[in-house]
Amino acid sequence: MYRKGLLELLRQRPMSLRDIAELMQMPIRDVASDVEHLRKSLKRSDFRLVIEPATCQKCRFTFHKNKTTKPGKCPRCHATWIKEPVLRVTHRHGKST
Repeated sequence: MYRKGLLELLRQRPMSLRDIAELMQMPIRDVASDVEHLRKSLKRSDFRLVIEPATCQKCRFTFHKNKTTKPGKCPRCHATWIKEPVLRVTHRHGKST
C-alpha cells in the first residue's frame, strides 16, 4: 500500500484496521505495519494520527489509546465483545482537512 494513500484515506473518514484491510484487500498485519510507519512519519508533519481506543462492549473497559489492533479479550471481564480501535488523521492545529 502506498502510505500516502493511507494518509488521504484516513483524512477522509475514520476507519479500523479491518476496514482498511478489506478496502485495500490486504492482510491486517500489513495494514498495521503501514499504520505504524504512518504514525512515525506524521510526527514530522502538519497532521497527527488520532486513535479512538478499543472498548469492551460488555463492561465498557477502555484499552490503551495508542493500540491500533483489536485486543482478543477484556482484561476486566474477559469478554470477547470488543469494539475495534478507529483511526483518523487530523490536522495538527485542529483543522479537519
